[in-house]
Amino acid sequence: MPKAKVNEVKVYSTPTCPFCAMAKKFLKEHKIKFEDVNVATDREAAREMIEKSGQMGVPVIDINGKIVIGFEKEKIKKLLNIKD
Repeated sequence: MPKAKVNEVKVYSTPTCPFCAMAKKFLKEHKIKFEDVNVATDREAAREMIEKSGQMGVPVIDINGKIVIGFEKEKIKKLLNIKD
């Protein structure tokens, strides 16, 4: 039986961002493992986020190399193949 593909998800966020909190809550509710990167304290991660997205705003979510800017639930569901 083929092994299910494991999603690589990285959430670039800050502790004070309400949309970041919503995005992380959504991922947790759907049992999606993700790396939470605090760009408020990690300068290197902030630079990486800006390089990937061209954006300074958070959240920026990297799903298997595809970039989602902001908490776009439908786009996230599509990229992660989440069915309601």
